[in-house]
Amino acid sequence: MSFNGNITLQDEEVQALSSIYGDDWSVESEVARTYRVRIRELAHVVLLVVTMSPGYPGQAPPEYELSAPWMDRAAKSKLHQSMDAVYLEHIGQPTIYNWVEKIRSFLRAMKPAKKQGAKQVSSSSLPAARPCPPITHGEVVTDRKSSFQGHAAQVTCVEEVHAVLASLKANRKIANAKHNMFAYRITCSSGQGSGTVLQECSDDGEAHAGGRMLHLMEVMDQRNTLVVVTRWYGGIHLGPDRFRHITNATRQAIEVAGLLRCSSKNNNNSGKSKNNKSKK
Repeated sequence: MSFNGNITLQDEEVQALSSIYGDDWSVESEVARTYRVRIRELAHVVLLVVTMSPGYPGQAPPEYELSAPWMDRAAKSKLHQSMDAVYLEHIGQPTIYNWVEKIRSFLRAMKPAKKQGAKQVSSSSLPAARPCPPITHGEVVTDRKSSFQGHAAQVTCVEEVHAVLASLKANRKIANAKHNMFAYRITCSSGQGSGTVLQECSDDGEAHAGGRMLHLMEVMDQRNTLVVVTRWYGGIHLGPDRFRHITNATRQAIEVAGLLRCSSKNNNNSGKSKNNKSKK
């Protein structure tokens, strides 16, 4: 591959990564083509600094440095080996997105053990006993025959989450979609865990999509919010672009529903959601 071909692929990759990771992606040096991405998972944070060499991606890997002072030497060595394996699997292709997601999955595997004696309740076992909150439907965006649409609702408990999911699935068009990814964050208002945030996500077959949605909601500090993103697959693989559409659909649904940073607003948000409710 020519030098110009590498530069073109690098520019396309930078644009896609910037869209996917938002504020967690930053430019260290435009001249050196050095970029930094902050990877957060649970209580862990890793900084990945990458430099796109002239031969990347066609002839050489990007140079990279990991910053994780809390991680011991054995874990870092294992992570470096995993990243080397990822590059070998995708040699000659853009690699950075795969590196970031490998680091993210590595951090998930390091999550602290659950406290002994704590009760663990699976949200999937909770019935949808409450009325369904108002649901706002975002705009439909189409790219290469795939369509994406976000749906948002203000929720205060897991029962309401299940009510919203059931209501959406009652729509045959949504139920027949290839993927219905979702993420929610709820502030517990009573009991021993009062003030803590209950959160969960689902990829629904679109690997890493739910995690990206939940990560965006964490960055936005969303509370008492459920977002579902529906994707009708058009038969053409979109690569990393699909995450840009999923992220944009998530943000747009939250904004249209009037739920942006709802944890810091008063109850007028609920009325605003009703006013913005659109019909399928």
